[in-house]
Amino acid sequence: MSKASKSLVIVESPTKAKTIRKFLGKNYMVESCMGHIRDLPQSAKDIPEKFKKEKWASLGVNPDKDFAPIYCIPKNKTKIVSELKKKLKDADELILATDEDREGESISWHLLEVLNPQVPVKRMVFHEITKPAIEKALKNFRDIDKNLVKAQEARRILDRLVGYTISPLVWKKIAYGLSAGRVQSVAVKLISEKEMQRLVFKRSSYWDLSAKLKKGTQEFDAKIQITSGKRVAQGKDFDGTTGDLLKDKKADVILLDQKQAEKLAKDLGTEAWKVTEVEESPFTRKPYPPFITSSLQQDAGRKLNLGARDTMRAAQSLYEKGFITYMRTDSTFLSQQAIDAARDSIKSLYGKDYMPKEPRLYNAKKSKGAQEAHEAIRPSGDVWATPDDTGLKDVEFKLYDLIWKRTMASQMSDAKQTRVGVKIEAGKSIFSASGMTIEFPGFLRAYVEGSDDADVALENREVNLPKMTKGDSLKCDGVSAKDHETKPPARFTEASLIQMMEKEGIGRPSTYAPTIATIQERGYVRKDGNALVPTFTALVLSKLLSRYFPEYVDTSFTSAMEQSLDEVADGDLDSIEYLGKIYLGKTGLRALVEKQEKNIDADEARSIEFENLSKYSIRVGRYGAYVCRPDGEEEVCASLPDALAPADMTAEAIEKLIDQKINGADALCKDEKSGLPIYVLSGRFGPYVQLGDVNSDDAKPKRVSIPATIKPEEVTPDIAKFLISLPKVLGQNPDSKKDVSIGLGRFGPFVLHDGDFRSITKAYSLFTITFEETLEILSQPKKGRGTVKVIKELGKDPSGTTDIQVLDGKYGPYIKWGKKNVSIPENKKAEDIEAKEAWTLITDKFGPDVTSGDKPKKKAAKKTAKKAKKVVKADIEEAPTKTAKKKIVTRKKKS
Repeated sequence: MSKASKSLVIVESPTKAKTIRKFLGKNYMVESCMGHIRDLPQSAKDIPEKFKKEKWASLGVNPDKDFAPIYCIPKNKTKIVSELKKKLKDADELILATDEDREGESISWHLLEVLNPQVPVKRMVFHEITKPAIEKALKNFRDIDKNLVKAQEARRILDRLVGYTISPLVWKKIAYGLSAGRVQSVAVKLISEKEMQRLVFKRSSYWDLSAKLKKGTQEFDAKIQITSGKRVAQGKDFDGTTGDLLKDKKADVILLDQKQAEKLAKDLGTEAWKVTEVEESPFTRKPYPPFITSSLQQDAGRKLNLGARDTMRAAQSLYEKGFITYMRTDSTFLSQQAIDAARDSIKSLYGKDYMPKEPRLYNAKKSKGAQEAHEAIRPSGDVWATPDDTGLKDVEFKLYDLIWKRTMASQMSDAKQTRVGVKIEAGKSIFSASGMTIEFPGFLRAYVEGSDDADVALENREVNLPKMTKGDSLKCDGVSAKDHETKPPARFTEASLIQMMEKEGIGRPSTYAPTIATIQERGYVRKDGNALVPTFTALVLSKLLSRYFPEYVDTSFTSAMEQSLDEVADGDLDSIEYLGKIYLGKTGLRALVEKQEKNIDADEARSIEFENLSKYSIRVGRYGAYVCRPDGEEEVCASLPDALAPADMTAEAIEKLIDQKINGADALCKDEKSGLPIYVLSGRFGPYVQLGDVNSDDAKPKRVSIPATIKPEEVTPDIAKFLISLPKVLGQNPDSKKDVSIGLGRFGPFVLHDGDFRSITKAYSLFTITFEETLEILSQPKKGRGTVKVIKELGKDPSGTTDIQVLDGKYGPYIKWGKKNVSIPENKKAEDIEAKEAWTLITDKFGPDVTSGDKPKKKAAKKTAKKAKKVVKADIEEAPTKTAKKKIVTRKKKS
């Protein structure tokens, strides 16, 4: 009897492998390679010995030999590669089933290069992970697309060349650890430019009038438009940089001040109010196209308050579990299968009136240089499960619900609405009122952009006015004068930044989320609510790049790079020739950096001046941003808090920081227990209370951050004493006999019991919470991304120092040993793992000499850091990461 043939199928992730495994028979071994198995060197130690002495070695790419890359297998992938090679020995064919985009194609190519299979190799692609799609893919193999591989490799090399060539210059001229990147620097520039617009913005005040009118028993509001023949000025009529009326508006509008507005309101109270015009305008609205990557990220941000990275993480999981089609796409195209599924669902859920006679066809969207297009993001399969029938929970449920509704709506009937506009005369003034009614909701029954609940949104969208005709008299129940102030340009949110990047052709669907995450992780941008606020470091970096490397932060130039990479993917452009044009020659990046290094003055590069604060100099140094003011022949400097937005900085705030530096702070009160003074201070990381003085460089007085809900000037002695007392034991848990305490950490107030941290929600106050209330919080099931359940306690490790546990987390069961985690093999049940087997898995992953990491190294770590070479880990933007920062309060420097 002949042996049955075996096929080794390789995909990117364990979840994807698990889903595909359900659709294939016992003759298929489905394994995960956990993403890329090879990459450019991440640090100096990754560079092979034979290349270490080469001048270009730190780049990981040899620009003078056709940009030949050095590919290395990262340490955390060596075991995976060994396992795949072992599995391949038992296989009769290799099936590469990674995603059908540039990254997926590249992963397959690297697998082919590393595994060097001696059996037939097939490339399998699909856009959704369902049984019909997998079965179809098994009948339609193809070869690896070399053009897609070249395009991905060219992008990777280009990012490395830009990041690793410009970043060292930034280190020299501004501060070590900063970085530049091909896409990240453009995003930082966009956000910085918006902040500079806010910085020069001058607020303007204007007044208008609102009237409460009544027709019969129905009340409505009307707003003044014209008085004495001139239009009343509104916010749009002002120049944001000067605060004055726009020149072309001055002759046409009247700017009301408080006195004029209040007098006019009083006079209108005695006037007769009459309808002069009624206009009804029926209109229809077509549904939105189905989601592409960028529109999904934008809507998830608006509706679900999800960041781009969290959105893509949840979408990736939905795709790998078989619920949606591939989530990185520029295409709004829907297949016939999708159209049929949508129309069937619409008919059964909403009725035939909500289904147009003909299907809606959406052509593949082509933004500037759109990437190779898949189908739009939609529910997978030919029969779509309703959100309630999926069994999904939390973020995944909400995101699937959003995708399901949007795709359904894209195939539904138009919404029919009527807009009503009414003009009303009173004396020499004209007021207007507007209303809107929905005659037929159409697609709005399923999906209203910006709202979670379509039915509620429909009610809120309707503004009903009483039935009025020209000549009708109205009763006025009062006219009020209202003061308004113009608003500065809104800062970018993740959603609006993605929208801008897509519009300008900056980056691609796969890069939006990582880019936004990168600029936050590197300290160039922080989130204030949903707004992206640049740091002073971002402004300084953007200034330097815009002045000396304008092309590389220009949106058109960056977009042109993306288009060139698309041409490589289409086989219309030679990647080596293109990279040479960008990097080599007299006008290339390498020569430009060498030239500009001589032209850049370091002191000027690391400083920035604001027109409205010309007395001060803002600089960026090794430990962050600080501000300096002339003080005789010298100058005095103070650190700028990270939480201070550049556009919100005032002379008063700066003077306060500098005064605190010169004179020190007066003690607010004294701690009865220690007898030490308690100060309210402001540092780089925001306001805090401090117990005692700093008497030497090594002194580390106790400091506790002041909660964001309390302003520093509102801190009373009682509040200060309470904060200094934290963490504070409130009592012992009656069951465990262990302390229950409260404290204030990085993520806000918390309750701590036996190593279990729980957030104190807004329902309680840190200052008044009782012991009974802490027990109530502890009794609730733990929520959040970090939620884990203990499956099994395995006791101490062989050294007897650290506990080993089997836990069940967000991504399934795993072994926890100190600060290290180890996955449990898929063929093992978590409940069956014993201590010996767990220790074997730990040492297999980390080596026999590994430590748990519970005891942090001190002196040895510092020595190692000093010896480390200045070639550090890179990421998608290909620029070295920052080193750890030390706190600095002030600096002095002679002028």
